[in-house]
Amino acid sequence: MLVDIATGDDAAVYLIAPDRALVVTLDFFTPIVDDPYDFGRIGAANALSDVYAMGGTPLFALNLLSFPRELLSEGLAEEIVRGGADKAAEAGVPVLGGHSIDDPEPKYGMVAVGEVHPDEVLANDRARPGDLLVLTKPLGTGIVATAVKEGRCPSSVLSAAVETMAQLNRDAAEAAQAAGVRAATDVTGYGLTGHLHTLLRASGASARIESARVPLLEGAVQLAEAGHVPGGTRRNLADAAGHVAYEGDVSAVLKLLLADAQTSGGLLIACPQDRVALLRREMAARNVRAAEIGRVEAGSGGRILVG
Repeated sequence: MLVDIATGDDAAVYLIAPDRALVVTLDFFTPIVDDPYDFGRIGAANALSDVYAMGGTPLFALNLLSFPRELLSEGLAEEIVRGGADKAAEAGVPVLGGHSIDDPEPKYGMVAVGEVHPDEVLANDRARPGDLLVLTKPLGTGIVATAVKEGRCPSSVLSAAVETMAQLNRDAAEAAQAAGVRAATDVTGYGLTGHLHTLLRASGASARIESARVPLLEGAVQLAEAGHVPGGTRRNLADAAGHVAYEGDVSAVLKLLLADAQTSGGLLIACPQDRVALLRREMAARNVRAAEIGRVEAGSGGRILVG
């Protein structure tokens, strides 16, 4: 065992040879968009993200599907699975099977299996003071998804959010590996502040975030101001009270967005200062829009200062 649940990392990593380790994870959730094909794409990208977040290369996937039996004739389940298969194919990954159950509420995701060289694992306990914090996708998908459920999301905002969630984290992970980065995680259900807290706690460090530099989805601020905030985001914000402090003019809406429960969010990378220029070049070469949002600092493990 190289990585287990002890540090709250993104996937299990198990050594099978001196130069090979398996990366194994699973993830599934209820629909966050109405279109079943898009739901499948997002579910697959989200599951594969945990392999990329460990620095791994996916090998294959297995479907996890819950669906109401009485709706099987509608063709919706086929569209979900087709979306997942197409996204897996984009990642170069075969879907070798899976498991389905009769469930009144649909759910979809994948078991994803990959591999990584033991010396190239991107772990969440290797951030060090001075590291630059880099985020590769904008925040706000939880708020957008809630607005969709409430019938209040503009189509242009939804389209942008869907494409963000369906985007693979492969290129960002490859750039981090090429730059020699060794600390990363992905931003999903616990929001930016939650996942950063886990990374910092595992690494025994603290961090400062420049809130003005954090990328946000178009329309997310307006939707949050209108009250379309998921319960998970509000819980994340409440949980953050013990380890996140704010200075200056950080609005209540921005605090929510920093804690927003993401689906298939971006990678959060801690890059040593001597590798920042190389990481920037590698990201640019792959057309990854990476935002430099803060730095790791010495201090109490898990503390975050947002300015």
